[in-house]
Amino acid sequence: MQEQLETWHVILIIAGVLGVVWSNIALLKYSTKFDLRNKLDKQIKNKDVEDKDAD
Repeated sequence: MQEQLETWHVILIIAGVLGVVWSNIALLKYSTKFDLRNKLDKQIKNKDVEDKDAD
């Protein structure tokens, strides 16, 4: 015997999936505002300078 989902279960699942998709898209749009390449380059340069100072 196969049990079927009730309507509110289906609506809840669809709303959850749409929420996850929407939040991932919003996160991608928000993350494009950051210039991580320059920040990473600065951190790497600072680490190299600290390593040279330690020697």
